Amino acid sequence: MTTITPPHDPALDALWMPFTANKAFKARPRMLVGAKNMHYVSDDGRSILDGTAGLWCVNAGHCRAPIIEAITKAASTLDFAPGFQMGHPASFALAQALKGILPAGFDQVFFSNSGSEAVDSALKIALAYHLARGQPKRVRFIGRERGYHGVGFGGISVGGIATNKSTFAAQLLPHVGHLPHTHDPARNAFSKGMPAYGAELADALEAMVAAHGADTIAAVIVEPVAGSTGVLVPPVGYLERLRTICDQHGILLIFDEVITGFGRLGAPFAAQYFGVMPDMITLAKGITNAAVPMGATAVRGAIYDTVMQGTEKGVEFFHGYTYSGHPLAAAAGLATLKLYADDGIFARAASMAPVWAAAVHSLRGARHVVDVRNVGLVAGIELEPRAGAPATRAFDVFMSAFFDEGVLIRTTGDTIALSPPLIISEVQIDELISKVRSAIERAA
Repeated sequence: MTTITPPHDPALDALWMPFTANKAFKARPRMLVGAKNMHYVSDDGRSILDGTAGLWCVNAGHCRAPIIEAITKAASTLDFAPGFQMGHPASFALAQALKGILPAGFDQVFFSNSGSEAVDSALKIALAYHLARGQPKRVRFIGRERGYHGVGFGGISVGGIATNKSTFAAQLLPHVGHLPHTHDPARNAFSKGMPAYGAELADALEAMVAAHGADTIAAVIVEPVAGSTGVLVPPVGYLERLRTICDQHGILLIFDEVITGFGRLGAPFAAQYFGVMPDMITLAKGITNAAVPMGATAVRGAIYDTVMQGTEKGVEFFHGYTYSGHPLAAAAGLATLKLYADDGIFARAASMAPVWAAAVHSLRGARHVVDVRNVGLVAGIELEPRAGAPATRAFDVFMSAFFDEGVLIRTTGDTIALSPPLIISEVQIDELISKVRSAIERAA
């Protein structure tokens, strides 16, 4: 891998970058200045194949004309409308359009601006629901180790990533527990699709019920496929067991589908792909193809109806955001959903999944690759950590991929996570995996 140390650029100093090694980045910047369909353009004019759909979010490819046109029209017609005690047609239309692709029974949508806000909204809705049912003791949330649910205080509390919590540990939500994660390479390494072993890990929820009492637990929140901690696919039967236990004890089940929503697995949502229906689904990213920030929490009608059992004229739920259902975001969302349907993007992703699986599993046997796992159009390639220097091998692959191979990948720990735009072709899949292989060899 070529190493170049450019002179310090003071123009970069003012920005405090999120989830980034700021000093290292500013010593060797990685700048993107344009994008179209499957590719970014770097500031030095190179074409960069997008292997991550931006940040798991540009499902329909970059700079799609119908979305651009919808945003432009909205910006010149209605730039902003308050969502408190007022409304505008596009937000209602988008909620109705989402209802058309959500699982049956998900009749209401609460808009926010990100996945983090969608999660915090879901947690608040869960508390409001149980309070309205006359069960105020149900205040406990159950997350999962290695889970990622955004960066609000609610999200990092139910999340299971230690580094995201450590600085803020003294002020996290109380009454939170965590199920064990499902990553079991000793039994499930190189699984194609759902791993065979691990459904029994869901039974840890029964132990928590026994320890705390079912009447104290408000909700369980999990990602159907954990993305940000290395693409952890649920074992066969695992989600079903969670659903059964929640049903037995009156506990709400929340699926965080910020990553898995909008076709990533070849179905509109992972709930449909796996055939397991939660009580709430958190959404973001692909809802607008990432063109405008937006999040949403979809709820079953019975939950909404219960919370609405308040006064006829007063506010039933004291929660919301200035930009909930923003006109530009709603316009982008409507155009995005139409584009998904017009281009058959979800069905296309499903048809490409076997090609994708074969390609990513061809990396078995590459140097230092200790596991490959996949579902839909997402994959995790786990590398053997360097002794005493975890995560450095994968980061070197990331750097080599960008600078030497011209592809954008994502790494988490020592796992390479791939989640390309759903418009990727078979030729581009071959190109991506070939270049990832080369980057792995360079880093070795």
